[in-house]
Amino acid sequence: MSLVSGLAEVTDADFGTEVIGAGLPVLVQFTADWCGPCRQLAPVLRDIAAEKADRLKVVQLDVDRNPETTVAYGVLSTPTLMVFHDGEPVRSMVGARPKRRLLEELDDLL
Repeated sequence: MSLVSGLAEVTDADFGTEVIGAGLPVLVQFTADWCGPCRQLAPVLRDIAAEKADRLKVVQLDVDRNPETTVAYGVLSTPTLMVFHDGEPVRSMVGARPKRRLLEELDDLL
């Protein structure tokens, strides 16, 4: 668990197992300890993780500690939210957003 949001944290080492190999769609928050908007987004992501646990896995990846994955997916700013389905990134969103808007953006993937 991370200090930023209380969400499960993935790393370069386990990204393949936890995200690419996951049976559910996975929402990855690319985050950093110094990122204010990332902290604003944390309660939104916690709520969504709890509400959609049967249909969506929500994790975070610290961009400073995991440069390989960050570079591999072209993440240039935080927070970046990326949804992976069947091992492929299917949606990418940059910036914090309200819960209702985020759920609308994820609706067709769930």
